[in-house]
Amino acid sequence: MRSLLLLAALTIAAPAFAQEKDEAGARAAVNHYLAGHATGSPDEFRAAFHPKAMLYWNRDGAFAERTSADYIAGAPGKPAPDEAQRRRSIESLDVTGNAAMAKVVLDYPSVKFTDYLSLVKADGEWRIVNKIFNVERKTP
Repeated sequence: MRSLLLLAALTIAAPAFAQEKDEAGARAAVNHYLAGHATGSPDEFRAAFHPKAMLYWNRDGAFAERTSADYIAGAPGKPAPDEAQRRRSIESLDVTGNAAMAKVVLDYPSVKFTDYLSLVKADGEWRIVNKIFNVERKTP
């Protein structure tokens, strides 16, 4: 009877453990994205984004888009001068199988970005495949 209970417990716990493992991989991709912002490193952004990823947002009331390659090309290769005042956080991360959605807040001295990142696990790797975001300018 004990072995049957143990087997039942392991059967129930195994999917939860697998989900935790998948969440760790998705979180690692988001952390590469955050490290790219903190360091300005294009390599961190390359580790975060799938090569075919796209970015979408509203620019002055109009729909705007950019490839991840163009976004990464704009990385300065060094931290921003006001890096010590910048705060970044993963507000939520929802993982289901090989798909995930993260909400990330980048709170900078003059602007606050709220990013929604869609991630996919393909070929054993989690990568951001889509980013939509909101820009909130701060008044001094």
